[in-house]
Amino acid sequence: MKAAPDAQKRLLDLAELDSVADRLAHRRRTLPELAEIDEQSKRYAKLATEVIEAETEAGDLAREQAKAEGDVDTVRARAERDQKRLDSGAVTSPKDLASLQSEIASLHRRQGDLEEVVLEIMERREAADSRVADLRGKLDEVAATRAAAEDRRDAALVEIDKEAGETAGRRAAVAGDIPADLLGLYEKLREQYGVGAAMLRGGRCQGCKVALSIAEMNRIKAAPHDDVLRCEECRRILVRTAESGL
Repeated sequence: MKAAPDAQKRLLDLAELDSVADRLAHRRRTLPELAEIDEQSKRYAKLATEVIEAETEAGDLAREQAKAEGDVDTVRARAERDQKRLDSGAVTSPKDLASLQSEIASLHRRQGDLEEVVLEIMERREAADSRVADLRGKLDEVAATRAAAEDRRDAALVEIDKEAGETAGRRAAVAGDIPADLLGLYEKLREQYGVGAAMLRGGRCQGCKVALSIAEMNRIKAAPHDDVLRCEECRRILVRTAESGL
């Protein structure tokens, strides 16, 4: 393949712009905020699960407390009813009186036991509610931290995308100066090796950093200026300049 030396040198400008684009793409993929957002999202999901579990426990205890308080009210109402019956004097039989008094005493003991149960449940519920509040607070903190990281990520992406757009515009202009066949070869090599063209500087290919042999340098010296040369080591297009050492 043949191409004007100036067209070949434009490949170096193109390669530099492609290198800038690659760095921007790498920066876009590896923003530290991305890892932070991922970490905070995992923490948020874990805390959200813990919040649901804690709320479920608190809800169960609330229902258990309501039931226990209902049992207390039932026993208390029955004891009050029996006490009124006793106080009314309607029961005159010594045996019935003794039975009624015994039942009232039993109901008072039962009420006391149930009230102890209510207190124990209330303590457990208070602890559960406190845990829910604590977990919700942590959840809010993680959400705020993640939101801040997302804001920083978005700002960085705007900056990167702006620079990438400008780079793409400059690349299109440079690519327009390069013959189609030479540009096609460059694009093919770039796809294969990451870099499609490299400068020959001081007898060394700047693509693979390998120093060329004396025989290879002599071959390049003898080649016409419009020959498109390839590095024997990395197969990239080898661009000759005043720095090539020829």
